[in-house]
Amino acid sequence: MNKLIEKLEARALRNDLPDLRVGDSVRVQVKIVEGDKERLQVFEGVVIRLNGGASRASFTVRKISFGVGVERIFPLHSSRIEKIQVVSRARVRRARLYYLRKQSGRAARLTAST
Repeated sequence: MNKLIEKLEARALRNDLPDLRVGDSVRVQVKIVEGDKERLQVFEGVVIRLNGGASRASFTVRKISFGVGVERIFPLHSSRIEKIQVVSRARVRRARLYYLRKQSGRAARLTAST
């Protein structure tokens, strides 16, 4: 039974995704449907969480928009995601960067790695 489920899940996996890590600044292009029209919306921020594995994997991106923190959870293998670009990488020592929610301004910046 499990082998059948694994085969079905393997078919849904995308192989055009970059290597995402917590602390990466990413630009995610998402397809948005408005009425009968479809357009791309860009969401750019820091990956603060990676969750799950296989076809159920997801990641959380946080950005500051007009002084307000905005977080969005994306299913990693969704067909709604057009493209994921890694803008920069930061060196972090945590798997979850929830402490960024309490910080603002320069304190919320991550140190870039090479």
